[in-house]
Amino acid sequence: MTDEQFHDAMLIWNHHQMGHSPRPCSAAIGLGSQDLGVATTAADLYHAGLFPVVVFSGGNSPTTRVRFPRGEAVHYREHALSLGVPDDAILVEPEAANTGQNVTFSRELLAEAGIEVESVLLISKPYMERRAYATCRKLWPEAEIVCASEPLELEDYIKSIGDEKLVVDMLVGDLQRVIEYPKLGFAVDQDVPTDVYDAYERLVCAGFDSRLAAL
Repeated sequence: MTDEQFHDAMLIWNHHQMGHSPRPCSAAIGLGSQDLGVATTAADLYHAGLFPVVVFSGGNSPTTRVRFPRGEAVHYREHALSLGVPDDAILVEPEAANTGQNVTFSRELLAEAGIEVESVLLISKPYMERRAYATCRKLWPEAEIVCASEPLELEDYIKSIGDEKLVVDMLVGDLQRVIEYPKLGFAVDQDVPTDVYDAYERLVCAGFDSRLAAL
């Protein structure tokens, strides 16, 4: 990756993060993915007293099946338990196959458990904050949404994944969804600054496109 391409990736990385300050919420949702840092962050925020219950949501996908054979939510729960989160503070939603289902199924599970939710701490991969926020705003507009993720710089996240191109492909793919999903009714519309959009187009043209959705 050239210096210009890394600069473009940084623009997109920074845009994806909402910049919210974590604050107490009625409940948290840990969005399933290949990133176990979501469960680590959930445990840290639970121990900080920011929520009484967390829903780990996610089944399996082609990118997580090998790492999490029992499902994303199940492995997240096990990791959180190992970090001292009590079992009665965890709900498991093991069926969701996309972000919309993460939100919808978690909302239903919290309601079934009798938990009244006015605010949600939405915990995701660092580059997924903006898309998760837009999706939750669309599907749960009456809830106050606070986004959180593992506090990593792009360089550190690349090292944790071990594949520079894959990380940039994922940044590009998520921005495509931020741009296009509102047109499909999946998310609320959000402004994408011109410099971020230009960086996105340059990276797509340079071949960072393996995670683009066929829309």
